[in-house]
Amino acid sequence: MTATTSPQIRMVNDIAVQFHSRPPEKAVEWIADHIRKFWDPRMRADVRKRAAEQPEEFDPLALEAVRVLERETG
Repeated sequence: MTATTSPQIRMVNDIAVQFHSRPPEKAVEWIADHIRKFWDPRMRADVRKRAAEQPEEFDPLALEAVRVLERETG
């Protein structure tokens, strides 16, 4: 992450860190579920856009969770 990393990227990466000790497939689903439940639709759209444009800024679990959401919404 850089000093100019968006708040949404920082938040999803912070969430992902909490799940690093879990099996990756479960962690990804839990992260995606958190985003579905608690994030505003604009935030979800923004993080999906940024994942496509700046994947290197994302924790691997966070990136996969965002990709799960992208597959759901198209």
